[in-house]
Amino acid sequence: MAQRMVKCVKLQKELPGLDEPPWIGELGQRIYDHVSQDAWKLWLDHLRMLINEYRLVPSTKEAQDFIAQQIEQFFFGEGAAHPPNYIPPE
Repeated sequence: MAQRMVKCVKLQKELPGLDEPPWIGELGQRIYDHVSQDAWKLWLDHLRMLINEYRLVPSTKEAQDFIAQQIEQFFFGEGAAHPPNYIPPE
């Protein structure tokens, strides 16, 4: 089966797309339609940092709403900012 290609909004080139929507609802469909596997990997690294820095519990509604906002910024907004006082690992 041929790999599904998308014009990635994050990396601005034609790349392999995700196998299925990674999030529920309309946001998940937009990610599926416009985000490459490579860009999704970048998001997962960013998400890991957010969970650690903000001590998020991903199963809570509050965390899910926050994560959805961050996904929106990361892919379709001005880009995601690091948390205040964040120091990247060496």
